[in-house]
Amino acid sequence: MKKSLIALAALLIAGVGAKVLLWPADDIGPPAKPGKLSQEQLVARGAYLARAGDCMACHTTRGGAQYAGGRALATPFGNVISPNITPDKMTGIGAWSADDFWRAMHNGKSKDGRLLYPAFPYTSYTRVRREDSDALYAYLQSVPPQRQANLAHTLRFPYNQQIALAAWRALYFKPAVHQDDPARSVEWNRGAYLVQGLGHCSACHSSRTTLGGSEEGLSGGLIPMLGWYAPSLTSNAEAGLGDWDTEHIVQLLHTGVSPRATVFGPMAEVVRQSLQHLEVADVRAMAVYLKSLPDTRPPVQTAPRDTSEAATAQLAQGARLYDTHCASCHQADGKGVPPGYPPLAGNRAILTDSPVNAIRIVLNGGFAPGTAGNPRPYGMPPYGPVLNDGEVAAVVSHVRASWGNDAPAVTALEVNKYRSVPLE
Repeated sequence: MKKSLIALAALLIAGVGAKVLLWPADDIGPPAKPGKLSQEQLVARGAYLARAGDCMACHTTRGGAQYAGGRALATPFGNVISPNITPDKMTGIGAWSADDFWRAMHNGKSKDGRLLYPAFPYTSYTRVRREDSDALYAYLQSVPPQRQANLAHTLRFPYNQQIALAAWRALYFKPAVHQDDPARSVEWNRGAYLVQGLGHCSACHSSRTTLGGSEEGLSGGLIPMLGWYAPSLTSNAEAGLGDWDTEHIVQLLHTGVSPRATVFGPMAEVVRQSLQHLEVADVRAMAVYLKSLPDTRPPVQTAPRDTSEAATAQLAQGARLYDTHCASCHQADGKGVPPGYPPLAGNRAILTDSPVNAIRIVLNGGFAPGTAGNPRPYGMPPYGPVLNDGEVAAVVSHVRASWGNDAPAVTALEVNKYRSVPLE
């Protein structure tokens, strides 16, 4: 009897400990304060912040009602379906209070206490200040309500279990609030707040663990299931901006083009739907912050170039294909005619360790985003229907090895891996 009681007590203690570890009490954070903005001003502020967070990108299906949800967000563990966040009381968040909304933003929990999947990037949004959360809430309560039932996620076991999500959160999530650095300027702190919080740049520009946890920093990584590489924002060998002119960074973020680079792929959508709508002062603040990030990546050790007969033949084939298909726009010397035709010589976007972005651009083509500052973007045609895997590998290898570029060659197998990957 005594042993049974001891075993029961041990089990209870273990259960309580597990609950405390996996389901800690909410971090309430700072309480709501009476604001100085009128309701109309609060809604307008929230609309601006919703643009900054690009909320519509996930919570609106193509051709669907704004913020009514239903978009399937592909992850390595299955699909997470975005919810309806219109003010419909039955299927949306019309019955939520500002405190409930803050709980979701800051703690990653629904009104009913259910843990939310981090496809909703509360790991970044937790840094959003309470007054901005309240403004977002006011705006979302002002949009037209849509009676659209939420669809169930299609995640594999055990990732579809709340206890598994609780364990993930114990490893990778801790509520936080942005704190200004008193040693930095007001502009730098504003940029840090936007990049780390609503901008949730780390959602793409950070590597992921096997369990989907985001590594610290903005050191770059492959975007799961999208098949694009988000380059490092700290390494000057990739997309680090330390040696950029600040105005060129502002141009790139605000219009999608600059004398140094052009955005394509998922980043083009971010510029089109979000960044171009921000005030120039906010974009400049983000640029100042990003430019200040130290280059923490160790120097890349370049392997000796393959001089075998097969490698030499591949580069020669690539040079011929480049002259036929590419030189008329990007020029024989690879300097291009920016901003319409980006330079390829010294273009760090094509020199990253992962060649996926260069491969996908050649296969699928693409456009820079259409923005107010770049209303008629130039585009690149898709060469996937024209060139086979070996030819695409040859021309990409040629570009990565010419005009001072020195990046490893690409194989036909690597090209084939991305030929059938959807564009988004």
